[in-house]
Amino acid sequence: MSWLIVAEKDLAAKRLAEILFKDLKVLRDGKAKFYYSQSKKAYVIGLKGHILELDFPDEFRDWRNTPLEKLVKADFVKKVKEIEIYNTLKKLALEAERVTIATDYDREGELIGLEALEIVKKFNKNVKIDRVKFSAITRDEILKVFSNPTEINYKLAEAAVARQKIDLLWGAVLTRLLSLSAESKEVLSAGRVQTPTLRLIVERENEIKNFKPEKYYEVAVFFENFSAKQNFKSKDEAENAIIKIEEFGTVKKFEKRIFEEDRPIPFNTTEFLSEAAKFMLPDKAMEIAESLYIQGYISYPRTDNTVYPESLDLISIVRSFAKSEFSREAEIVLSQEKIVPSRGKKETKDHPPIYPTSVASRRELDKDEWLIYELVVRRFLATLAPKAVWEVRRAEIDCGISFSVSGKKIVERGWREIYKKEDQEDLPELYVGQKLKVLKKELKEKETKPPPRYSASSIVKLMEKLNLGTKSTRHEIIKKLISRKYIKGNPFRPTEIAFSVVEVLKKFAEKITLPDMTAELEKEMDDIEKGLKSEKEVVERSRTMLESVLKSVEVKDLKELKIGAFKSKVLGKCMCGKDLVLKYSKSGKRFLGCINYPECSYSIPLPQIGKLTVTSNECKEHGFKILKVGGKKICPYCNYLKWREKYVRKS
Repeated sequence: MSWLIVAEKDLAAKRLAEILFKDLKVLRDGKAKFYYSQSKKAYVIGLKGHILELDFPDEFRDWRNTPLEKLVKADFVKKVKEIEIYNTLKKLALEAERVTIATDYDREGELIGLEALEIVKKFNKNVKIDRVKFSAITRDEILKVFSNPTEINYKLAEAAVARQKIDLLWGAVLTRLLSLSAESKEVLSAGRVQTPTLRLIVERENEIKNFKPEKYYEVAVFFENFSAKQNFKSKDEAENAIIKIEEFGTVKKFEKRIFEEDRPIPFNTTEFLSEAAKFMLPDKAMEIAESLYIQGYISYPRTDNTVYPESLDLISIVRSFAKSEFSREAEIVLSQEKIVPSRGKKETKDHPPIYPTSVASRRELDKDEWLIYELVVRRFLATLAPKAVWEVRRAEIDCGISFSVSGKKIVERGWREIYKKEDQEDLPELYVGQKLKVLKKELKEKETKPPPRYSASSIVKLMEKLNLGTKSTRHEIIKKLISRKYIKGNPFRPTEIAFSVVEVLKKFAEKITLPDMTAELEKEMDDIEKGLKSEKEVVERSRTMLESVLKSVEVKDLKELKIGAFKSKVLGKCMCGKDLVLKYSKSGKRFLGCINYPECSYSIPLPQIGKLTVTSNECKEHGFKILKVGGKKICPYCNYLKWREKYVRKS
């Protein structure tokens, strides 16, 4: 009889096997790969995430002929997603005496492990089962947890099952509802988290579009080494003020104080994604973080915790960087008499905040891996470093009119030497009664600015605040909105179809677009994990919610989506007065063609090389949508005129 260890992915299985066993063979069963120790008679297999998946029975596959009310009440069936791994797991299960689940310890990981266990027990009912929980794939951590295994957390897995069922229900029903209403060949995706998130982005864009700037007037006076400014609502006030400004100003008040700026809090998933999203999209950042975790470079990247546990030897981790590319930063931390870490408001017991688990050099990692690794290392060291110390200065200066001016100067860089360089606005040392020569004065007309668009960084934080999704799913929601062509760019701009989807749903089924219902379901899934509610109870409640949504809306109410879906494809007007849309020839060449074809065969050629993206901007001269082709922005008609001029010249 043998010992079977189940990991979540092949790379994780390989790492575990190398740490646990000295004698190791790589074996294959068809396309499935696993690892074997002869001395311990142990097999280690890596799954591919979920090897089983929930779906609706085949009778519900026909979108057009399946009433949505029936789909809401449909039972779920489990289908094998990864048949090769399923078959290998079956073979290994038959001779296993003990099975250890070593998947990631969170809801999704517990469910993935439980799915594997179901398969094993189907073919070997008497097998002994245990579970290991770890936050880092390092030698010390893995040897420690394998010497003290625990039990499966069935409530944790139940919460994940509830999420699977609820998301499948809501996604399938809402997506079919929208797609059938729009009569679109393309799928109009919707979901209980996706749609409220999209509404946030669309409504911010509407705020920007509808924003009416208000004029104000800035009066500035310039002294040696600094300037002072004051805003006025009316031009007359500003002009009167600038006339009153004298040749010299007198310092009426000057004060300064020392301000200690605390360190950033330890990285949980939201904080990490928000920071990483400043230079790459969240889904890519998470993918890289997971890879670094499996390779043993950082701790588990899916965590809500912002407080380091007392059991974590922070000083030893810092010392490990003493001879690394972060030696100077480590020395800043170690130079303190006492090291006290910063702490956030969220403290959980499942995983610690994200921290580096081993030292890497730039040569070991590719460019993007290094960016994420460096971010984690610098954030970790910054949370342990001294506070930054600023001197804040304020002054009141009378030049005929009174100006208030402030500035700050860094006194001790502390953690900012490691993580963020200071951003100071210096005000020189002044004294009461000092006379200052006015070098220049000016008046500028300015306008108030609209609120900024949501970036990947800011939307992740807002989703957490509104309890939209979880630490493990928020980056995937953003990725889905991009892949469905609802949003583009960063900061995000919604597309035409996004406006249509949100506006129509707000009108006829607003409940779908609000975060309240989703947040309520998220709380109930937490209650499953705590043992306060059952998975069945929460799923049935979600069905009831979905039924009430369907009762309040009919497909005919959503016909406006058809107009929106069409508008999103229109790039300009044809010579015949009809619309020009993006088309493809039989040979795959792209061009703009008239929707009135074959009655009208007018077309405009397009560049054939480079990824093509439709922007929301229009050519001021011709009214065509601006296209982004291979990084270059063009008006299709302007581009055609240039091409024609060049072609005619040559001929």
